[in-house]
Amino acid sequence: MEIINKYFPNLTEDQKTKFVQLHELYAHWNAQINVISRKDFDEFYTRHVLHSLAIAKVIQFSPSTRILDIGTGGGFPGIPLAILFPDCEFHLVDSIGKKIKVIKEVANSLHLNNVIASHERAENIHEKFDFVVSRAVTQMPVFMTWLKGKFKREQTNALPNGILYLKGGDLTEEMKTIRNYHTYYQINDYFKEDFFETKKVVYVQW
Repeated sequence: MEIINKYFPNLTEDQKTKFVQLHELYAHWNAQINVISRKDFDEFYTRHVLHSLAIAKVIQFSPSTRILDIGTGGGFPGIPLAILFPDCEFHLVDSIGKKIKVIKEVANSLHLNNVIASHERAENIHEKFDFVVSRAVTQMPVFMTWLKGKFKREQTNALPNGILYLKGGDLTEEMKTIRNYHTYYQINDYFKEDFFETKKVVYVQW
């Protein structure tokens, strides 16, 4: 938890409490339903919570922003972002039901009233959002085929509505066919741990 305080020193007491509780909740549920690899769990705050919060170094979501997290797995990046931005709405989607069960239990335990979790394929979500977030569930050209009709026209944030995608490695080939590819942000510009050396937040304006 110290690493979260290090990079986000202005958290409220309620936010600090929720971030502390995250580890205990995920430890409990992960023992029953494996949503985080055992190896990664030893680095829970760095590899899952802080990695998710890299998006918050790129953009501070305005109140009432609606965010769709596709392929959320165990709830990342959606759950940490929902704690950090309690005035925004988060819809977390995954095609694996047991992962959504864990997310619902975690959200209920933390009283995260700004989180909805759905056992559903992304293509079957027919609402509109300001941003779509994800942690590298597939190649970007494939990912974008799932997003048609999902973005609001109105702009209420510093960045135009679009995709914020947590991704590692060389993006040259993957992104060269993306027409509205805007830029990427090197996470190690914000977080100095070795884990983030090649990791990025990719932004695609919709």
